[in-house]
Amino acid sequence: MRRPGLDVVTPGDPVVLRRARIARWAKLGKRIGYLALLIAIVGFAVGVVTGFSPGVVRVVVVGLIVMCIVLPVPIVLGYGVRAAERDERGESRR
Repeated sequence: MRRPGLDVVTPGDPVVLRRARIARWAKLGKRIGYLALLIAIVGFAVGVVTGFSPGVVRVVVVGLIVMCIVLPVPIVLGYGVRAAERDERGESRR
């Protein structure tokens, strides 16, 4: 069911622009968070093969800490942006 007035979006619509900006930041945050997780996984694999030297442990721990700090916020923001877009189109939730 379409709601009247929601099909017309002006190019300078501040809500759409802000949502796009948040989506870009969320995408960048996800890339950084998942890259940190990948670094931690690779570091762990290297540690399994070569032995867990202090440097390898440091890489794994720092990667996991960065991932835990960075990743949750962009994931939640990404879900929020998608939900707002879905609501604006008038689609129902799954």
